Amino acid sequence: MTEEPKFTLEEVDAVATPPRARVEDEAPADKLNRKRDYLEGFLAETPQDLGANEPGGDLYENVIIALREIYDPEIPVNIYDLGLIYGVDIDDQGHAVVTMTLTTPHCPVAETMPAEVELRVSSVPGVRDAEVNLVWDPAWDPQKMSDDAKLELGML
Repeated sequence: MTEEPKFTLEEVDAVATPPRARVEDEAPADKLNRKRDYLEGFLAETPQDLGANEPGGDLYENVIIALREIYDPEIPVNIYDLGLIYGVDIDDQGHAVVTMTLTTPHCPVAETMPAEVELRVSSVPGVRDAEVNLVWDPAWDPQKMSDDAKLELGML
């Protein structure tokens, strides 16, 4: 029993290229301005219904600013860009919980760094109190650093 072919092949010599979408009669400067307008509007847009204690909210961003003011004494980069901060959670009552690590468990600031983070975060207006959870899993590695930190340390 022979099966019927499910499709047929047709050989052609050439296929016409489909037309590209173009804006006619637009000067290059106009095109550049159109792109700038789009980007400015996109970057200026803020998320709707954003709570102050959520990422992007005022309180959350002020906590991140406070964390960026704390520098590792051995590496000239702040602890946020260094990738030592794993999470920041702020509840509706202003209780902030910072989950962080250190570059190594034997870090010379292992006893003082969490206390400094707690002090700085609790001093942010709107934060009632702060708690720091020091974790070792996942372990810190240089890939957790921001591009700015890598550039500062000559790793890019």
